[in-house]
Amino acid sequence: MKLYVKTWCPWCVAAREWLDAHAYKYELVDVEANRMDYDEMIRFSGQGKTPTLLMPDGKMLPDFGTDELVVFLGKHGITP
Repeated sequence: MKLYVKTWCPWCVAAREWLDAHAYKYELVDVEANRMDYDEMIRFSGQGKTPTLLMPDGKMLPDFGTDELVVFLGKHGITP
C-alpha cells in the first residue's frame, strides 16, 4: 500500500503513527517532495488532500482521519 502525505499535515502524522503502531507496511510518498507524485495522487483520487491511501488493487481512501482508516481497513479485510 502507498500512503501519500504532506509531512507537516497532522492527519498524515496520525495516520503514519497508527499504521506503524499496528505493524502495517506501507510505502510513504511525500507529495511535496515530488510534483509527479502529487499529480499522480490527484489523478487517481480526484483531489489534492492528504493523507490518501492507495492499495495495490486500486482501493483508495482519500483525505481521512484515523477513525475512517480503521473502518476502511476492516471493511476490506486489510491486515498487517
